[in-house]
Amino acid sequence: MIKDELINSKTYYGLSDGIKSGLEWLQKTDLSKIQDGRYEIDGNKIYANVQTYETKEDAKYEAHRKYADIQYMVNGCEYIGVAHYGDCTASIEYDEEKDIEFLDCKNKDVWQILKEEEFLILYPQDAHKPSINPDIKRHVKKVVVKVAL
Repeated sequence: MIKDELINSKTYYGLSDGIKSGLEWLQKTDLSKIQDGRYEIDGNKIYANVQTYETKEDAKYEAHRKYADIQYMVNGCEYIGVAHYGDCTASIEYDEEKDIEFLDCKNKDVWQILKEEEFLILYPQDAHKPSINPDIKRHVKKVVVKVAL
């Protein structure tokens, strides 16, 4: 897992061409005006899901095998629980088509607060439960860029 502000994104361009493309798209796109939905950056290799929603009390951990996530907060803030995949067991089996598995994780939660203009890069070993209330229910706008591994 990597957490930083979008202004520092050039630091992470060397991770992969896909991560670089995803971060560049976030920088170049007027995210305050973009509507919810899916936006292709490089077909199914790199795409963005724009979401507006209310944070919640709790969620299941999730993990992905085919894609890394770049989760970027446009408006609002939320907590994201992060755990090592190896410390988790499947609660809902892996769905290959949707590239998602839901998990129960043994260790205590490690919380990251994702604020406006910050991003998290989450790899398959990073089980995560997003969209959690930081204190009270919040209205947020977030972009999740999916980067094929």
